[in-house]
Amino acid sequence: MLWPGTLIGAGAGFAIASIPGAMLGALLGQALDRRLHLQSWAHLWEKFGGRSVLRNDELLFVLLGRLAKSDGRVVDGHIQQARQEMRSLEMSEPAQRRAIAAFNRGKSGHDRLRGYLRRLSNQPYAAEGVLRACWRMVWADGRAGSSERELIAQWGKWLGWTSHQVQALANDYEPKRPSVSSAITYQDALQLLGVSATSEPAQIKRAYRRLLSRHHPDKIAGSGATALQVREATDKTRELHTAYTLIRERRDFR
Repeated sequence: MLWPGTLIGAGAGFAIASIPGAMLGALLGQALDRRLHLQSWAHLWEKFGGRSVLRNDELLFVLLGRLAKSDGRVVDGHIQQARQEMRSLEMSEPAQRRAIAAFNRGKSGHDRLRGYLRRLSNQPYAAEGVLRACWRMVWADGRAGSSERELIAQWGKWLGWTSHQVQALANDYEPKRPSVSSAITYQDALQLLGVSATSEPAQIKRAYRRLLSRHHPDKIAGSGATALQVREATDKTRELHTAYTLIRERRDFR
């Protein structure tokens, strides 16, 4: 790996004294890299900006802090989830203090994370652990906003994951919607379709088809909706079908 100090030293040395100068400059630059723990241009940028280089145990909590703040407000659920991650990692007291500081640092959104995540892509298990923790943080407040999803998609890309792989992890943590019960009441079914017990079969059919057309997942997907919106449309379509089937059987029409 050619670190930034090494490259700068070699370039400056070559400009001053050709090849011998480049060799001496590279040695001096390498010593600087080691002393300042510079591993990338991002690290060098952070040093000039007065920000310390992130340790491996801090990176995760910077990511979690950024996610928690991404929709504008950090809520208690986010904080509790961060604490849960610390407990799961069995962090010592000093490590927990660093994690809290990293979480607060992440809320500012100033860190350049691409270099860190690129390096982490060489550690598949660690990369997966980071993405899973990120999804847990996303759902800590009970919802996943578009900004949070976009952040994780970008981080996943830097980690070498495809969008489908990242979404597959999301499915493990998204709250499960209760399935439509076969015991749905007749009154519930009528209310869902917006009809009454005295509505004509033709009117009920029109109401069902109109609602089905409005909420069909294929139509939603074609309008550029998110994966979550498509799943919600799928659930709604299933509910409508269940309600219509119950009414049709109760009223005995085809």
